[in-house]
Amino acid sequence: DRMPRDSDHEHGFARLLGTIARNEHLLPLERDAVARVIEESARHAGDAERLSAQVRKVADLVREAHHYASGDHRKTITAGDIQRAIDQQIRRASRLQDRIQEEILRGTLLIDTAGSVTGQVNGLSVMEIGGYLFGRPSRITARLSMGTGKVIDIEREVELGGPIHSKGVLILSRFLASNYLPDQPLSLSASLVFEQSYGGVDGDSASAAELCALLSALADAPLSQALAITGSVNQFGQIQPIGGINEKVEGFFDIASARGLDGQHGVILPSANVKHLMLRSDVIEAVKTGRFHLYAVEHVDQALALLTGQEAGERQPDGGFPAGTLNHLITARLAAFAEKRRDFGSDRKPASGD
Repeated sequence: DRMPRDSDHEHGFARLLGTIARNEHLLPLERDAVARVIEESARHAGDAERLSAQVRKVADLVREAHHYASGDHRKTITAGDIQRAIDQQIRRASRLQDRIQEEILRGTLLIDTAGSVTGQVNGLSVMEIGGYLFGRPSRITARLSMGTGKVIDIEREVELGGPIHSKGVLILSRFLASNYLPDQPLSLSASLVFEQSYGGVDGDSASAAELCALLSALADAPLSQALAITGSVNQFGQIQPIGGINEKVEGFFDIASARGLDGQHGVILPSANVKHLMLRSDVIEAVKTGRFHLYAVEHVDQALALLTGQEAGERQPDGGFPAGTLNHLITARLAAFAEKRRDFGSDRKPASGD
């Protein structure tokens, strides 16, 4: 259902559009209109280096653009007609998206886009209604205390989390255990949750956000709410690519833009997803002018540094982290939990027998 986006396939795609227009007695497409359809086809494919082979979507788009061009008594279909058809298709399908954004802006759904909060981060998810995809930000929070090393996935505990989401939480918990104090028992009790989520949650694309929220709570380092993050994480802390990147970026952009872009807002995404970016023109313009930012990262340390504005810290030859860095603070907190747990156990008196 996809093909490479190279010169040969783009020329063949242009000829296909001409054939559709002739066979259905539609107005001919101008060069910029053909280019705009090709861009939209790449967006349908979810990949800047691929084109969608779903001819029906392309034909519907050209037919609707012909309707608008004919209504304006023009002899050709322009890029403006194509864009109008795209906008109207979105308008007809975006009722739920509009309601969600409205409730976020009214403060019913709690999403911060300014300030910094410890243990709280803006994750990004994708919803699909009738074939229409859109992104929405979700507040993810982490709380912790001394415990026996269990990271509680609240979504899973109440049977709202799917198996892939649960897998992501288990992976991040093992990264936590092995990266900081591998020779001591993990002695914390932590909980992770999607706030104000009342339906099922699946997929591991929020595991990087969940890990950042947990590390923020451990280091007592506030996370910027002007940023959102998406990506899955593996046991080595590497950030892995996810699906729906364009919709996720645009979902956070729409909320931040409605509240007023101040040059601090942006999205942290996996480096491997850069080739999939096919963003709307208004998002591209905001990035070009510095009002909105995209940060491509490969490791959770990079994401954590962006979210906190502090150095994460690289492991030293002795196995430790430089003093004052985030990773040093996290290691010290986990070591303190382990020591308290040992003290707690040694203070307990054995129960008396008969």
